[in-house]
Amino acid sequence: METLLIKNGTVHDAVRPQAYRADILIADKKIVKVGDRITDTQARVIDAQGRQVYPGFVEAHCHLGVSGYGIGFEGDDCNEVTEILSPELQALDAINPQDPVFALAVQGGVTCAATGPGSANVLGGTFAAIKTYGTRADDMVVRCPAAMKCAFGENPKNNYKEKNNYSRMGTASKLRVALRSAQEYKERLEAAKSVSERPQYDAKLEALLPVLAREIPLKAHVHQANDIFTAIRIAKEFHVKLTLEHCTDGSLIADELAKEGYPVCVGPTFGHATKVELKNTSFRTPGDLARAGCRVSIITDSPIIQQQYLALCAGMAVKSGMDAFAALQAITINPALHIGIEDRVGSIEIGKDGDLVIADGDPMISSTRILYTIIDGQIRYKAEKMP
Repeated sequence: METLLIKNGTVHDAVRPQAYRADILIADKKIVKVGDRITDTQARVIDAQGRQVYPGFVEAHCHLGVSGYGIGFEGDDCNEVTEILSPELQALDAINPQDPVFALAVQGGVTCAATGPGSANVLGGTFAAIKTYGTRADDMVVRCPAAMKCAFGENPKNNYKEKNNYSRMGTASKLRVALRSAQEYKERLEAAKSVSERPQYDAKLEALLPVLAREIPLKAHVHQANDIFTAIRIAKEFHVKLTLEHCTDGSLIADELAKEGYPVCVGPTFGHATKVELKNTSFRTPGDLARAGCRVSIITDSPIIQQQYLALCAGMAVKSGMDAFAALQAITINPALHIGIEDRVGSIEIGKDGDLVIADGDPMISSTRILYTIIDGQIRYKAEKMP
């Protein structure tokens, strides 16, 4: 495995607000040294003099490699719209590393992403946290499963209004019934003293056991304030972990969300409000939530916004009043924490994966060029014409 030494860069480590000049040594896929005047005669050297060095960008919520690029509905594996409760589905079974979106993500400096099913179903299946470079999904995994997708609001209502789910009350009740059934299933499994006493295998209930054990969170698609509070109410009822996805009405209830302390991610924010629950969409929301004390991630929800524009979404939040360092954390360490992989990615620290971005300026500004994207210590993108 090649050793890589990045010399003389201005380092933005996503831990300290102030950037600093340092060298970074990566060996065996990991960051092994950060400091002054590092030498290694066996290493491949990148001279980053005058360049800005960042952690690889992390996306907390998207559908990378699940919703196909340029192939229409036939190639979209994002939602299993035949059944409103489908927790047994796994994103890993849909991810297509050969999809062009992966190369675009790498060019945009996105090195890791949580990807999975969409929001058509009340329970949609599990997300996987993966690196954005590879030929086989199994080898790209950082954490799988990473979360269990659930959804509130207009999407499950609209997808099933002619079948069995017409109201928000119906959505909430279905999630409660599924979780309670999983609790009873778990209790019967634990009480069984022999194989013959075990309940019949149920794939849906088995898939919810890691949620009940607090090994993975419910990843709740919520836009409106009332849906956000319903998700919190149910998480408390069942004592499960929860992350809040989208949070379009976040500015309206920022202080309440700060008191609750659940991780929040905001986006996608580019584009027209195409439905009622998006009417408060604003790039001010991430900054409002961060100032209130929430731990905020910014997302593209790709393919809604193309994955490579994650840093530009953070830049738009800065333009709308968000602190620049908070915005950097919102696309690095905060999403890593959001999806439970902060021990691997999200900041430039010794022992973490060698995932780095080298740019000729601030990547949250559209004129900046990303010069290198490094994943696991390997150069996976290099600008064709280096200045």
